[in-house]
Amino acid sequence: MKWEQLLSNKRFGQEKALHREDDRSEFQRDFDRLIFSAPFRRLQNKTQVFPLPGSIFVHNRLTHSLEVSSVGRSLGNDVSRQLLERHPHLANTHLTEMGSIVSAACLAHDLGNPPFGHSGERAIGSYFSEGDGQKYRTLFCDETGDSLTPEQWQDMIHFEGNANAFRLLTHHFRGRREGGFVMTYSTLASIVKYPYSSTQASKKGKFGFFQAEKEGFNKIARELGIKKVKTADGSERFARYPLVYLVEAADDICYQIMDIEDAHKLKILTTEETQKLLISFFDEEKQQEVRARLTTVDDVNEQVVYLRSIAIGLLESECVRVFLDNEEAILDGRFEGSLIDHISERPAQAYKTCVKTAVTKIYRSRLVVDIEIAGHKVITQLLDLMLDAVTHSDRTYSKILINRVSSQYQIDAPTLYERMLAVLDYISGMTDVFALDLYRKINGMSLATV
Repeated sequence: MKWEQLLSNKRFGQEKALHREDDRSEFQRDFDRLIFSAPFRRLQNKTQVFPLPGSIFVHNRLTHSLEVSSVGRSLGNDVSRQLLERHPHLANTHLTEMGSIVSAACLAHDLGNPPFGHSGERAIGSYFSEGDGQKYRTLFCDETGDSLTPEQWQDMIHFEGNANAFRLLTHHFRGRREGGFVMTYSTLASIVKYPYSSTQASKKGKFGFFQAEKEGFNKIARELGIKKVKTADGSERFARYPLVYLVEAADDICYQIMDIEDAHKLKILTTEETQKLLISFFDEEKQQEVRARLTTVDDVNEQVVYLRSIAIGLLESECVRVFLDNEEAILDGRFEGSLIDHISERPAQAYKTCVKTAVTKIYRSRLVVDIEIAGHKVITQLLDLMLDAVTHSDRTYSKILINRVSSQYQIDAPTLYERMLAVLDYISGMTDVFALDLYRKINGMSLATV
């Protein structure tokens, strides 16, 4: 793959449009479009890990995305600066704007996630794979006699927030301009962490786009010159777009370190545990320097803030080094794993310890599990009722539910698959509060207005 082709400011859905002349680049426009969009604004009321709202402020999807975007901009700027020193002939390309591309992509990376955190994703997938949604498998026919193909069924049982983000940004929802958000090709490619469809999903069920958006991704891949690589089973799929590694690294750095800080605020982790986790990223000499600095700060929360900031700085510089050291393998589609997987031994071990601590003490804590239980119940019932409505739209109650849905969602689409995706669009776009409020109203528990 070639940097000259990989970095393009052509817009998906407006390929022939002329670029406007002002001080903003096309990639900065991407960033601004996302910041001012309703889906991005709704992230402020979507769970990241811990319940919202609370007396102690912790991260939600919006604050997480802003922080990831900040780290992503640093990663992109640092990588592009050193790549230009290595390849001075690229000075007149969009390589200088890599920081803006990565920053915009980071803003968008969680747009497709449903309410109630990662448990929301699991609730949707499990509804189809092991719940009442199994009835929609190939043998099911709606009132028109339509049914899902095996490939479309894979989309349902492996529902993925990453694929849903790509759909949100590229799909033509009713009343929206052709091409979704009309983002640049490079920004769109940067959010596709898994560049294949659900039929090639990994054991964890990860994939990058639904069948409905498959041709859209293929179009982007062809335009940017993303190469195809052989898989272990002999099949072919697209290699990762290089900037995906930087978006992924920014996300990996932020969610892991910030979850530790939030756990400290909520007293899930003690100050001593938190400091030990964060100081362990550094060698002995640096640890002595850090401990000396901590003695000048009285507030324990500010001490954790300081440790968090320097840990993020170290991980950022490590990921930049790994990217540059492996530039050739990344461009050739041979690089395996994430950038975090290849950092130096000491920070790598410290990162793994943070992951282990998060799994055992944070993600299994009562606060988090309670959200999973409630979210699973809410999403499952909303899915059950809305899917029944769009597959039996002639029923009286179905008409009432369908009238509740915004006209931007194509609930009346001609095929069963499109109508089911429209339901997923509607539910995954909800905030935690909206989903819970609708659930209560449906069950006659509330008549209050939103």
